[in-house]
Amino acid sequence: MGKKDKKKSTEQKARVADKQNKKAAKKEKKGKAKGADDSDAEDIDLESVLEEYAQKVQAQFLKVTETFCEPPCPRSSATLIGSPSNVKELVLFGGEYYNGAIATFFNDLLIYHIERDEWRKVTSPNSPLPRSGHAWCRGGNTGGIFLFGGEFSSPKQGTFYHYNDFWRLEPSTREWTRLESKGKGPPARSGHRMTFFKNYILLFGGFQDTSLQTKYLQDVWVYDCQNYVWHNPELPPATQKPDARSSFSFHPHELGAVLYGGYSRVKSNTVVGKQLKGGAQASKPVMKPIVHQDTWFLRISQPSSDSPTHAPPIIRWERRKKPANPPNPPRAGATQAYHKGRGIMFGGVHDVENSEEGIESEFFDQLFAWNIERNRYFPLALKRARAAPKKQADDRGVKRGRGKADEEELLRNLAALETKGTIGDPNAMETDPILEAEDIPVKPAKPVLNTFPHPRFNAQLAVQGDVLYIFGGTYEHGDREFTFDEMYAIDLGKLDGVQEIYRRELENWQGDDAESDDESDEEDDSEDEDIQGDGLTGVTLPPPDTPDTSMVPSEASEQVEDLESEAPETTIADGRPHPRPFESLREFFARTSNIWQENILEKLQGDDGAISKSIKELRKVAFELAETKWWDCREEVSAEEERQEEAGIGEVVSITDRTSEVGGLNRRR
Repeated sequence: MGKKDKKKSTEQKARVADKQNKKAAKKEKKGKAKGADDSDAEDIDLESVLEEYAQKVQAQFLKVTETFCEPPCPRSSATLIGSPSNVKELVLFGGEYYNGAIATFFNDLLIYHIERDEWRKVTSPNSPLPRSGHAWCRGGNTGGIFLFGGEFSSPKQGTFYHYNDFWRLEPSTREWTRLESKGKGPPARSGHRMTFFKNYILLFGGFQDTSLQTKYLQDVWVYDCQNYVWHNPELPPATQKPDARSSFSFHPHELGAVLYGGYSRVKSNTVVGKQLKGGAQASKPVMKPIVHQDTWFLRISQPSSDSPTHAPPIIRWERRKKPANPPNPPRAGATQAYHKGRGIMFGGVHDVENSEEGIESEFFDQLFAWNIERNRYFPLALKRARAAPKKQADDRGVKRGRGKADEEELLRNLAALETKGTIGDPNAMETDPILEAEDIPVKPAKPVLNTFPHPRFNAQLAVQGDVLYIFGGTYEHGDREFTFDEMYAIDLGKLDGVQEIYRRELENWQGDDAESDDESDEEDDSEDEDIQGDGLTGVTLPPPDTPDTSMVPSEASEQVEDLESEAPETTIADGRPHPRPFESLREFFARTSNIWQENILEKLQGDDGAISKSIKELRKVAFELAETKWWDCREEVSAEEERQEEAGIGEVVSITDRTSEVGGLNRRR
């Protein structure tokens, strides 16, 4: 593999700065004078550049407008999220694109309508300035999307500017609002992460890049969405806390937030030259990269009732054990998206430093699910196409009708209890009919791949409607960097393939390879043979060096089996209904709906003897419990499905269902 540094927005920029220094030295030796267009002065006033951009570019927009557009141009370090106000939309903002010569930053807001397969560009007179490396998250109880920080640089990345502005986006109206908080707020940064807890926005970590050095941060900030104030809570004395880092995973939790992994560089001395007199050896300070694999829980307690109005919450870091079965080898740039108590991880890169000059890199295209509560990683593999069930449609209709009748009877009983009636006269009660699923318009057919996308790191991930969306990402070969111009979708419930939303050919690398690394001519020659392209057909990527494991379910199941033998068993036998192999969430809820609702009724009657929930609320809570259970067991059930498919079993039918199909026990005799 080629030589590289780690992360585009931090470590890779240190390499770019080194290249600039080498170029400057060569120019001085040769006595060549470059024009102003070829320079990238370190004293450029980026604040003036951004102010001019705001006056000339954004001032032309008088109101919020939304127009159809093509899929977004390639970019990295952008943010992608599922819209909190519309389950059929994804929201993309910002990012940067580096073609080897100049860096371009974006501040466009793009909306992707999932069902209509449409992209729309939103323009506004009041929106954040161009940036990358920013962070945003949902607003929790307060709704909306909150964004903080990010960075901007000169075209050749000689000068950097970090933002400390704070914004709220209302996704339904597409309107941006800059939030001016009371008191002090977080310092400027990028590479940080944000998540939510009730009415709070949580921010941790990140870095500040001055071109000369990169400073990593480890401070925690909490924004109170009700009182519009930032808090920097004081930790108890002598308490543990995570090391400074960036590019980690930060997920919400019902009691606070959970942090995993990240990347940073620390100062270290390395031995150089021969041994000196007296046995001593010369050394020089270097920045040593660290890929963090630790897990931390941020416990948050609300201030007491007698506390002042603006009192901050009480926070405490708690170090968790190392996750079971983490991705091996450790990798940076493996991004995660939160989905129903799990972190869905894709990609990443593992670096091995061979010498002072370069790093050997291995890129990945693997998909993992991190069960946050059990602190356990599960590999996810695409499944082979499964034969259609042999059940007849009429039989399914009979079962569905029987389950529907049982549920309606349970709802009538609940209605009787709510009105203090008796269960003996439920027919006199009126209940809402059970709603059928809405008809979903058919989308145009998209290509479906049976392998995961090309290995990459720092891809933008988002989950909407139980579907994982993978946007962009970066791959490096030698000194060349490729930013993917594509987006994919994976159904996390089925894992039956990778849908290609769109894909365009990569643009040519504009960097001067010969000037940036004169010592790797032979390597560059071999790379030129592997990577060829022109302005019309784009660039063809070399094949990945890692074996493809996306369609090997047996190996994935074996890995889960090894995991079970290495780590303590964490599955809890709670007595609740358990999903069957090959059973969808809808089928699981239809089969177990009565059990969940009866459990809720028993709990409500046991608490205060009164029914405080309506029929619709009861059904909603029952579905949420069933959904949580279904996803919590998803990886184990998938492993069982793979084992049964290998044994030739296509589906599992209970004895009760089987007897109903053939006419009962007497018929079987």
